[in-house]
Formats: sequence, structure tokens, C-alpha cells
Amino acid sequence: MSSVSRGLGKVEVRLRWDPSPLGEPPRHLDIVAATYSVDDPNGRPVYAVHSESRSPDGTINMSRHSETGLGLGFVEVMVLEFDRLSSAYARVVVGVAIHQDTGPRTFGDMSNAGVLVVEGYRELLAVDFAGTAEATAATVAEFIRDDSGAWAFHEMVGGFDSDPVVFAAEMGRVRR
Repeated sequence: MSSVSRGLGKVEVRLRWDPSPLGEPPRHLDIVAATYSVDDPNGRPVYAVHSESRSPDGTINMSRHSETGLGLGFVEVMVLEFDRLSSAYARVVVGVAIHQDTGPRTFGDMSNAGVLVVEGYRELLAVDFAGTAEATAATVAEFIRDDSGAWAFHEMVGGFDSDPVVFAAEMGRVRR
């Protein structure tokens, strides 16, 4: 676990994966972020952001989206602007979910899947889902606001067996 003492500003979560082999249905992954209130930082999310949404104030949004991977590096990007996020929020959890439209798929079925979390040129996390190969969704990062109002990053890699809708609701639960 690591943290950043000066607080975070604008962070990008970048996702990559290779397209399906010829003749197979497309593989579709999505970045998902769930935002939690100061009053209940480990409860239900206040809202979730994914490819079809953005935060109400525009501080968390998708700047790039792919439904097939392209094999061209990071094809999906979510931007989180912590320096602008309302003081009503104390925690943001970010993860990746695999769409299950064409049958069950796990990260072990994905080729070249990985996430990179950066603030400017500083790499906060790079993960390839090897540790969550049997999962259909995985958390990767947790961002927590401290008492001074500064945001800190914590690695939070953990697998789930859920579809994207259920995952968005359960991804912030504290796992022991």
C-alpha cells in the first residue's frame, strides 16, 4: 500500500486489452468508479461512473472508451479530478468489469489486459490482472480523502464474480 502526501490532483486510469481472436465475439471491458460519502465511506456508493455516465459535477468521466479493445495500447481512459471533487465525498474506488453478453469470461480469458494509474507523469500503479485471473471484475485502486482534505492513493487489487451492474454496487465493500 502506498500513499501520496501532498494530495492528488488529476489522475488517469488507463485500461488495455487485445481484441478477440478472429471469429469470436468482441471482448468488452469497462472502467468503473464508485464514489462514497463522508457520512458512509464504506457503505453504498453515492454514484458510479462508467462508459455510459459521468459524475454529476463532471469531475469523474471517461475521456476514451472502447467496446472491443484494439490491441493499440490503452484504449479506455477515465479521468478523476480530485482537486475539484466535492468535500461531500471521502472515498472513490476504481475497478474493471468484463461484460458477460456473450457468455462467461474471466480476466484469465483476456489477452494483454492491464491497468495503469497515473498522475501526470507519475505512475501510481500498473497491474495485469494475473492475480485475479478467475474473476469477472476486479477493483484496482482506492482513493481516500484525509482530515486535511488531501486525497491519497492506495492499491486495492481484488477479484469479484459479478456482472458490471452488481459490481458497481459491491466494489467498495471492505474485504478482509
